[in-house]
Amino acid sequence: MTNPTPHETHLTRVLARKDVLALAFGAMIGWGWIVLTGSWIQSAGSLGAITAFLLGGLVIVLVGLTYAELASAMPQVGGEHVYSYRAMGHFASFLCTWAITLGYVSVVAFEAVALPTVVEHLFPNYAVGQLWTIAGWDVKATWVAVGVAGSVAMMAINYVGIRTAALVQKVVTLLILVVGIMFITGALFQGNTATMDPLFQVEEGVIGGIMMVIIMVPFMFVGFDVIPQAAEEIDLPFREIGRVLMISVILAVFWYSFIILGTSLMLDPEALASSSLAVPDAMQAVFQAPWAGNLMILAGIAGIITSWNAFYVGGSRAIYALAHSGMLPAFLARLHPTHRTPTNAIFVMGALSCIAPFFGRPALVWLVVAGGLGIVIAYLFVALSFVLLRRREPQMARPFRVRRAKTVGALSVILSLVLIGMYLPGSPSALSAIEWGMFAGWMLLGLALYGWSRARYGVAYSDAMMKRELAIASAQDG
Repeated sequence: MTNPTPHETHLTRVLARKDVLALAFGAMIGWGWIVLTGSWIQSAGSLGAITAFLLGGLVIVLVGLTYAELASAMPQVGGEHVYSYRAMGHFASFLCTWAITLGYVSVVAFEAVALPTVVEHLFPNYAVGQLWTIAGWDVKATWVAVGVAGSVAMMAINYVGIRTAALVQKVVTLLILVVGIMFITGALFQGNTATMDPLFQVEEGVIGGIMMVIIMVPFMFVGFDVIPQAAEEIDLPFREIGRVLMISVILAVFWYSFIILGTSLMLDPEALASSSLAVPDAMQAVFQAPWAGNLMILAGIAGIITSWNAFYVGGSRAIYALAHSGMLPAFLARLHPTHRTPTNAIFVMGALSCIAPFFGRPALVWLVVAGGLGIVIAYLFVALSFVLLRRREPQMARPFRVRRAKTVGALSVILSLVLIGMYLPGSPSALSAIEWGMFAGWMLLGLALYGWSRARYGVAYSDAMMKRELAIASAQDG
C-alpha cells in the first residue's frame, strides 16, 4: 500500500454560492422534522419545543461563527480535521474528525431507514416478507429493499461528481421551501392559538421536557459543517464561504421554529397523540384536503434526498481528508480519474447506509442520539481550535473575522460542554446501552485504523501534506 501522491489528490472548485447554500440548508432540513415534530411538541409543549430549538439554535449559531472564521482562514477539504490539526495536533485532529464522521454516517444511515418509513405512508401495507424482529418491530424484506435501493441511488449520484450532486440539491431544496412556505403561511392564517396548549409540558418538568428536545437539536442542525468539508470544491472568495455558512444556519433556525409553530397551531394534543406524522396531518388540516398531506410527505421525501446527498458529500470528504493525511488507510484517499470524487470513501458511506435498513425503524432513534454525541464532540474541538488559534496565531489571515472573538469562543466551548453533558449518565436525556454501544464501537474501530495508519505513514507525512494543501488553498483565494 502506498501513500497518496499529489496528482491523485486534486479536487476541483466548481460550487457556486447557490450550490453551497442549498448544500448546507438542504442538509439541515432533512426528514427529521416530518417524523419528529409531533414528539417534540408532546415532550416540551408547543412553546417549549420552539424554545428548545431557539436555545439549541443559539448554540449552533455560536459554533457556526467559529466554523465560519476557520473555514475562511483554512479552506481545505476536511474542515474540522484541518482546524483541530493546526490547533491541537495529530491525535486530536483524528478524534475530532472521526467523531463528526459518526454524525455524517448516522445521518446517511438514518435516511436509509426514513425512506422506507415514508413510502409506507404513501403505499400502506407494501412491506411484506418477514425477516426478523428487532426491539419489537418486524423487519420486512420489501421495506429493507427500498432503503437499500435509495442508498445505492444516492451513492451513484455522488460517484459521478459534485456537479451532479449540487444540481440535485438545488432542485430538491427549492421544492421543500415552496411546500414549507405554503404550510407556514396557511397555518398562520387558519390556525388557532388554543390548540397550542400546553405551552410547556410539565409532566417531566419544564426543564426536563425542553432538554429532551435540545439533545436532538445538534442532529437536526448538522449540515452547515458540510461547507468546510467541501471547502476545496467551493468556487467563492474565502470570506463568502463564512457568510454563506452563517446564512444557512440562521435560515435553519427559522425553519424549525416555524414548522413547530405551524403544527401546534393546527393540531391539538389529542390530534398530535393520534398522529404518526404530525406535519403532513397539519398540512392536510390547513387545506382540508388529503392531497395537501401527501404533498407534505413528498416534501419530506425531498428532505431525505437533500440530507442524504449532503452527508454523502460531507462524510466521504471527511474520510478522504483523514486518509489523505495518513490517519486512515491510503486507499480511502483515492479520487476518480474523471469525476474527481473520493470513490472509495463514497463506497464506505454507501455500504454503511445499506446496512442500516436491516435494523428496522427502531434504528431511527439510536442513530439520532449516538450520532448527535459525535457531532457535539466535534463542535467542542472546533470551538477549542478557534480559541487556541486566536491566541497563538493572531496574525493568521482570517477573511471572515468574528467580532468579540473571546466571548464567542468561550461561550462556544462552554455550551458545547453543556450539550455533551446532556448525553452522559445521570442526565434525563442520557444515551441508552445500545446507543453507547454504537458510539463505542465506532470509536474503537477508528482507533484501530488510526493506530495502523500512524505506524504505516508517520506523523511527519501528515505534517507535510497539511502544509502543502494549505499552501495550495491559499494560492487559490479569489
